[in-house]
Amino acid sequence: MTKKEKPDLTKKVHEVPHKPGVYLMRDRFNRVIYVGKARDLRKRVGSYFMPSKMAVADLKTRAMLDAVWDFETHTVQSEAESILLEGKLIKEYRPRYNVSFRDDKRFLLVKVDQTEEWPRFRLARFKKEDNARYFGPYAHAGALRQTLNFMRKKFGVLTFGRGSPTERELKSSTYQVPMKLSEITPEIYRERVAQACEFLEGHSREMMAELEKQMRAQAEKLDFEKAAELRNMLDDLRRTTRPTRRFTRGSLPTTIDPEADVRALADALQLPKIPRVMECFDISNISTTHVVASMVCFRDGVPDKNCYRRYRIRTVEGQDDFASMAEVVRRRYSRILLEARDVNPDVAEFSQENPAEALERQSTINSQPSTVNLVRLPDLIIVDGGKGQLSSACKELQRLGLHDLPIIGLAKEDEEIYRPGRALPLQLPDDSGALRLLQRIRDEAHRFANAYHQLLMKKRVGESILDDCPGVSQHRKNLLLRKFGSVKRLRRASVEEIAATDGIGTKLAADVHRFLQTH
Repeated sequence: MTKKEKPDLTKKVHEVPHKPGVYLMRDRFNRVIYVGKARDLRKRVGSYFMPSKMAVADLKTRAMLDAVWDFETHTVQSEAESILLEGKLIKEYRPRYNVSFRDDKRFLLVKVDQTEEWPRFRLARFKKEDNARYFGPYAHAGALRQTLNFMRKKFGVLTFGRGSPTERELKSSTYQVPMKLSEITPEIYRERVAQACEFLEGHSREMMAELEKQMRAQAEKLDFEKAAELRNMLDDLRRTTRPTRRFTRGSLPTTIDPEADVRALADALQLPKIPRVMECFDISNISTTHVVASMVCFRDGVPDKNCYRRYRIRTVEGQDDFASMAEVVRRRYSRILLEARDVNPDVAEFSQENPAEALERQSTINSQPSTVNLVRLPDLIIVDGGKGQLSSACKELQRLGLHDLPIIGLAKEDEEIYRPGRALPLQLPDDSGALRLLQRIRDEAHRFANAYHQLLMKKRVGESILDDCPGVSQHRKNLLLRKFGSVKRLRRASVEEIAATDGIGTKLAADVHRFLQTH
């Protein structure tokens, strides 16, 4: 009997998605010998099968890699879920090469016993059969502790500690806000506890909106340190209060199948055809200084980064998501129609034919792939937001004559899908491939918009140094930046090069040069 040859797994690695999730290593008898988590499954799993990995690995890792004959991956929606799922699988399979998660010490719960006279919110490792309420588990311990601190200040509830309030807790208004516990009754205090419980359950939309408003206000004042502090607090609160799936036996998520997800989306939305090309818009308006938008494109269920676009909002004053969404939709699809007219003059004859139909007809006739891509309208448009954003986008499409172009709005809070002409939103199951595809597109648009916004804010912070330079007005600042492109390049310029700028004399050029060299 010949010995079974060990399979080459390097080709299988290329099928693993760049997504967060968990991976299971199996031996020749198909037993799970190791479970791990990763922010990027492709990178993590691929690293195990690089020759350099074996060369530098310790004895335990070498033994594990020698025993691996196969692996499988399972994607999840967030890094937090990957931690929770990793722990669940380790407890279930008890892999020989895992030493973590042998107990429940990786995850924290929040416990509140409402039978106490003054209930406290405390951390726990185990869920016991008692009269207490438990929230969690939570994968991010640091975020959870910050959230409890926020709850203590916002709701005036007791956190950590044991038993009845101490004399300091009863009398100190600096420790317990908004009022001293000695000035209220246990019944009033219980109302606070109930509000804090609702907050932990995820009923926090208004509170999050208020914190976002404060963050934007600080950014407007150029107090970026305070804005960053509020941003970090928001991130901690979202991590803690965002609903997280509980993984039970039989609920193991499957790997991504883009084509199947696209077909499932077509069925869920009852689209006239498979949405091979989808475009998603997102607005980023942390401050009114730079309101930006992104458009990402997915082709056959995967990102087509060559078609991504980013926009600076031009016509909208202040923070108006509806008007901003209208502007970018108008700019995107009027541009496509103009490009189509330049390439195919027949498309301009819209009197007898809908623009979308004309583009479809011309792309079918024209056999050049580059031309088809240039004037291609998407099969589905997705806007990040609810009824307001969707309505604004629909009005612009109607003005352009694109009445029948499929479009939906995806609201963040409850993942509700809004459709034109439908009063009630559509909600898909959490494990639906169609919903996961929409979430991937929306999250990518959000990431792309935020990256552009951060780039502009970083540039503005760099440029703001010129505001302190004597003799440099806003007009002269614009002239200098228009010529040199950035403060970094201006700093490297000589006095003569600066003086060659229109409106900048030799004396001012010398002052600017000296200022930048000393600041």
